[in-house]
Amino acid sequence: MAEKIDWSKYVQEQDTALTTEVEKIDIKEEKKKDEPNKESAADEASPAEVSLLTKIIRKGLVSNKNDLEIQRQNPNSPLHSVKTFEALNLNPNLLKGIYDMGFNAPSKIQETALPTLLAVPSQNLIAQSQSGTGKTAAFVLAMLSKVDSTKKYPQVLCLSPTYELAIQTGEVAAHMAKFCPEIEMKYAVRGEEVPRGSKLTEHIIIGTPGKVMDWALKFRVFDLKKIIVFVLDEADVMIAQQGHQDQCIRIHKELGPACQMMFFSATYENDVMEFAQAIVKNPIIIRLKREEESLDNIQQYYVMCPTQDHKYKALTNIYGTVGVGQAIIFCHTRKTANWLAEKMSRDGHAVAVLTGDLTVEQRINVLDRFRGGQEKVLITTNVLSRGIDIEQVTIVVNFDLPVDQNGRADCDTYLHRIGRTGRFGKHGIAINLIDSSTKHICKSIEEHFNRKINFLNAEDCDEIEKIAA
Repeated sequence: MAEKIDWSKYVQEQDTALTTEVEKIDIKEEKKKDEPNKESAADEASPAEVSLLTKIIRKGLVSNKNDLEIQRQNPNSPLHSVKTFEALNLNPNLLKGIYDMGFNAPSKIQETALPTLLAVPSQNLIAQSQSGTGKTAAFVLAMLSKVDSTKKYPQVLCLSPTYELAIQTGEVAAHMAKFCPEIEMKYAVRGEEVPRGSKLTEHIIIGTPGKVMDWALKFRVFDLKKIIVFVLDEADVMIAQQGHQDQCIRIHKELGPACQMMFFSATYENDVMEFAQAIVKNPIIIRLKREEESLDNIQQYYVMCPTQDHKYKALTNIYGTVGVGQAIIFCHTRKTANWLAEKMSRDGHAVAVLTGDLTVEQRINVLDRFRGGQEKVLITTNVLSRGIDIEQVTIVVNFDLPVDQNGRADCDTYLHRIGRTGRFGKHGIAINLIDSSTKHICKSIEEHFNRKINFLNAEDCDEIEKIAA
């Protein structure tokens, strides 16, 4: 018999252990033989790292008023939506758990996804929307609702691509099931083992593909044919990791024909959708349309700086004059980011630095401190160019303009970078520090977006004050 555990206590222990255990995990892509020196190379992140950082930074639900795009096999069949959690006729203790988590009303994606997920007979679903819009809470609520606690065997299986992402889902499940002690859950992740010849009695398994394959197909500690709900989370990350796609398909083949499929992804790329439709039969597809990055409420400027020291002087002049809430400064390499962070710290500025050479534990700590306002300036690389929504960020500085591998303007990254300010309809400021060799990059960006990037004299305090007026 599998040993019983206190799930809430277990999650707390796992969350604490995360700060020490994740250092042992390498979720970066393999180093290429011809990879240049990391100090001088552009700093990038793997899909798994980006997804984890996005989840951490978006712990609170991000309000999104964008429209839903819905596809279904029979367009004439009614598709219900709800405006309150009470309308779902949930287990009262589950409803209590939802409110205890601070959810007052369903988010945009939850309004339509939850009635579909909870419908009888079961309906398969593919849902795509950005992190922070309520995807995890939606499928966790469905997982918990579908369990028959009188049956002592696994009925729900949720796959995540990495240990850390599985822990994130487990935390949501534990908090939501806070008042439902009869529902038992277990992680199938690195470090967890079950006695040979035993059978799992927990109702919900949350884990990674490799461990789940071992337990289900190699050691037979639970029966995939008895799974009634199969959740594939972070599918875009899943297919980006070598081997995970094959593992998911092997697990899927062992599931019963009546098993309900719930597929969740943050991206819209064709390869993700093809993978989803290969796994999910006759799905209802719900897409929360992307929040369009807009430059309309962002003032853009450039400052001519012949050397790196001139860039630093301009930066300190701007920061000392403009009333800044919080600022993000983007550098091209780790070397520049670390140099800048050290120089600003020496001059008495409260700064944090986030680059690809930090461990996952360190990155989580940096993000939590910045979100909490303990540091006002975050110096980072392209590791954090997407997905961060912090209302207090009022200024973004491109210490280095983003360029692609061929040295041309990377307009997509530029848009994501400066889109970190001007969030939630507020006005933001973006400042680009350039020299004669990068002036053409700035011009290319200006032409691409058809938006004027105005010259700023960073030595004129009166002029700097005007941009913040």
